[in-house]
Amino acid sequence: MLKTLVRLAALAAAAFAVAPHAPAQAQNFSRPVRIVVPYAPGGTSDILARLIAPKLQAAIGQAVVVENKPGASGNLGADAVAKAAKDGHTLLLLDVGTLALAPSAFPDLTFDVEKDLAPVGLVMFAPYVLAVSPTLGVKSVPELIAYSKANPGKLAVANSGVGGFNHVTPVRISRALGLEWKNVPYRGGAAATRAVVAGESMAIFNGATATMPFVTNGQLVGLAVSGPERLKSAPSLPTFTEVGFQAGDAGTWQGLMTTAGSPPALVARLNSEVRKILAEPDIAQKIAEQGGTVKFGSPDEFKTWLADSIKSWGAVVRENDIRGE
Repeated sequence: MLKTLVRLAALAAAAFAVAPHAPAQAQNFSRPVRIVVPYAPGGTSDILARLIAPKLQAAIGQAVVVENKPGASGNLGADAVAKAAKDGHTLLLLDVGTLALAPSAFPDLTFDVEKDLAPVGLVMFAPYVLAVSPTLGVKSVPELIAYSKANPGKLAVANSGVGGFNHVTPVRISRALGLEWKNVPYRGGAAATRAVVAGESMAIFNGATATMPFVTNGQLVGLAVSGPERLKSAPSLPTFTEVGFQAGDAGTWQGLMTTAGSPPALVARLNSEVRKILAEPDIAQKIAEQGGTVKFGSPDEFKTWLADSIKSWGAVVRENDIRGE
């Protein structure tokens, strides 16, 4: 009996000695980390992922690789992360406004946005810039509206995919104004932007981070910007509200997620490290220079934001009878 008690006491002491180290171990990364960007290279999410990746790699001591997996308005890449190993080593960085539309726009969605993905944190907000091809000969929103009325159905508006946030936004605006626009889907915002630069499509509503460089160098003509105020880098662009667009709050909300069921301590570590990265002056400056604003918070705050957005934007999808492909 005495021997048994001594043995149990030794085991308990050993367990107690190990226990304090368990949380720290749970926060460590054991292999390379993937950041899945569910769009083609060059868009807002891709730009942001490639700013964060090298900093995160240095912080966690493991390789961090950005993987572009475009298709189905971001749902293809999101599905891959939703079904990945539940170990926090596969991340998803995307326009979470578009993700919030997915349950309503895609009835046959192959994953559950709220159950299969775990929020790490909102990352940033960038307003949409309405820009047009210089070949259109339009230099203001009133001129664009006049052109649209004189040429119903002729204005080809590029978007990142049917059912995406920058598809729903022009649909909402055009219907409110009684205009007929032709919405043309591409495989991501970068491809859509390049199509307008090339004159293949005529207009685009896209994140300022990815769009303003083309406006600055004259490849696109900026007409207006969403959000509550004008861009500091382009103060001549009026806001959507100023030009009478009923989508002043539209824009690209970028968020970081991982597979649901991943260790909470690892999710907390990711949140902490990315928060530090976004606070670094060079990163914050690069985001600000391209019209973005850091909007980082806790996983719980992101979870609440996403649930509210699914409800509110789902109503917009149903009102406008939008169906994804």
